Amino acid sequence: MEIKHKESDSRGMFYIEKENSLVAELTYHKKGDVITIDHTEVKREMENQGIGSSLLKESVEFARKHNLKIDPLCPFAEVKFDENPEYSDVRVS
Repeated sequence: MEIKHKESDSRGMFYIEKENSLVAELTYHKKGDVITIDHTEVKREMENQGIGSSLLKESVEFARKHNLKIDPLCPFAEVKFDENPEYSDVRVS
């Protein structure tokens, strides 16, 4: 599944579409050099396939590429950051 990204001045999202329908999304708002992940959702029939984790990994790679930090406000993102110490380089301290 292809992860897509779109961003405006202060908002953005990583998402996956299937047959022109949104099946998963991770949304964030951006202020300065910090992106705050505020929502992650995967359609129920697509849950437990690692899709949310893939979206989060993509956001981490995006942050690294653009020298940004991430504030994982969303409960899912916060848990995944705690489970993956390799993300600590981009986590807001």
